This record gives sequence, C-alpha cells and structure tokens, in this order.
Amino acid sequence: MHTDDKIRVAVLRGGPSSEYEVSLKTGAGVLAHIPRERFLPFDVFIDRAGVWHENGLARRPEVILRNTDVAFNALHGEWGEDGGVQEILDAFGARYTGSGRFASRLAMQKAFAKSALEKQGVRTPVWRVLHIGDAAGDSAVALHRSFPQPSVIKPAGLGSSVGVSIVRTIPEIADALARAFAVSGIVLVEEYIDGKEATVGMIDGFRGQELYALLPIEIVPAKGSSFFDYDAKYGGQSQEICPGRFTKEESTELQNVAAHVHRTLGLRHYSRSDFIIHPRRGIYFLEVNTLPGLTPESLLPKSLTAVGSSLSEFLAHVLDLAVAGR
Repeated sequence: MHTDDKIRVAVLRGGPSSEYEVSLKTGAGVLAHIPRERFLPFDVFIDRAGVWHENGLARRPEVILRNTDVAFNALHGEWGEDGGVQEILDAFGARYTGSGRFASRLAMQKAFAKSALEKQGVRTPVWRVLHIGDAAGDSAVALHRSFPQPSVIKPAGLGSSVGVSIVRTIPEIADALARAFAVSGIVLVEEYIDGKEATVGMIDGFRGQELYALLPIEIVPAKGSSFFDYDAKYGGQSQEICPGRFTKEESTELQNVAAHVHRTLGLRHYSRSDFIIHPRRGIYFLEVNTLPGLTPESLLPKSLTAVGSSLSEFLAHVLDLAVAGR
C-alpha cells in the first residue's frame, strides 16, 4: 500500500487480440468508473505487439507491476482471456481481477469447456471439433452429410462471436470453414438451435452471497441478423431486455446453470454465460465469457443497473476480492 493510502490499480487494456478495440473501450469504462475515494487507477496500454506502456512510454511489465497493488484485467479475447496475460501476472506475483490462468485457458477453449461441463450434466448443443488439416478435400460435403443442419461454425478459441457463421448448404459450410480457419487452427461445429437468446452474469461474494446471479438478459438480434454476432454486440443493433421475458422457472434454471458453469470451470470474481432456450427442448448452454465486456454497450453493466447496482460498485467489489487474494 502506498503513502496516500489509496490502492494503486493498473488497468490493463488493448493487447494482441481480435478484440483489441473492445478492450480499449472496456478499459476506458473501468478507468472512468473506479471509485477514486479508495483507488488510484492508472492506464496501462498494451499494444497489438504485446508491448506494455505507461504514460505513453514502453515499459517492462515487471517495472509497472512493481509499483502496483492490483491489476484490473480489462483485456478480451486471446491472450487476455486464454491465460496468456495471467501467466505474466502470476510470474511477478501480481494480484489481478478475473479468473486465473488455468481456468481462463479451459473456458476459452470452447470444446474443452463443453466437454468438462457435459460431464457435469450441463446440456449443450451437439458439437464436433475440426482441425485445420481436416479442411482439405470434401470436408464441407462430409460435414453436410454427417452433421445436423443448420449448424454453427466458429473458431474454438476466440470470443465475441469473431469468425462465427450459421450455415445450411455445402457452399456456406465451405466458406464458413475457410473464414474460421483463417483465424484459428481449431474450429468448433455446433448444432444450430433456434430459440430465445439469454445471458446471465455471476459475481463472487456479492451482496452477502457466495455466488450472486444477476438477472437473465434476453437478447433479440436485429432484423437481418440471425444471431448475436460481433457487430450486433458492439454496433447497438440488437435489443437487450433486462430482465428478459422468461418464465420464473426459466430464469431460475438459467441462473442455476450459470452458477454451475462458473463453479465447474473454477472461474473467479465474475463471468457471463450465454444460453439458447428452445421452445420445446428447453435451455442449452452455449459458452462462457470469463472477462465480459464493460463498455457502455455491454451486457454486464445493464444487468447491474437492473438489480439496483452500478459499474462503480461492481468494480470496487471485484478489486477488493483481488486485493484480498480471493
């Protein structure tokens, strides 16, 4: 702790990721809303090459962290959420917000996460993993014949719906595989389930509860968009209703499954799980975000508002958890 008795918070944003721009916005939101009575936040910009900067000057991570009480991880996507930056922070004994490196890596690799969760009884759409070598020859034809259509094709290790396609025909499958393999060596193919989209935020130790479930949000994609893709998430075209138009039973089950996901994967501080609700078959888990966005367009701040909280209260709470080593 420093002489002014304020907790020095390094807000990490940017990074070598497909979600670089969103991370800059999340970081800006965090810097603007951290309560200044107790915390002294400062901006740590990490460029696309992974070089850390403080006050416009390139500095080694250990130099910045030496003068830091806690780091707020405002990164997104690969390196920020897959254990990469967590490994650096762990190497220098830094305290930081969000999940640790092993849980982050497991959650970011969608196939590993789905496999672990299925073993714990979490229902997820039928899925298959393809490796880049499988893309040769007639894999689009084989996939069309052997897998339920329509299907969703997405990179196995990216977030924010980057490189995701919904496909029905052989040419669409071939095109989607090419696009997904362009950004990832491993691709996940998933059965497409038509239904209401939902997302649920979880917070450790909030309001006296060991694990606090925020109200489920209903996501209504914009006309012409068949799902909540990157543009829908950050372009403001989708409609987000909080609390969502779910039955009491659906809301309770969504919250219970999101809590089960958070615990099973060993996540820390906060997370946000995405679901689809089929009108007859019920709730399916899609994926979990270990560092959900905190931009003005993001879902977690909206669900905080819906329970009478605020981004400032949430940030102070998460920083307190990190400082306490919880």
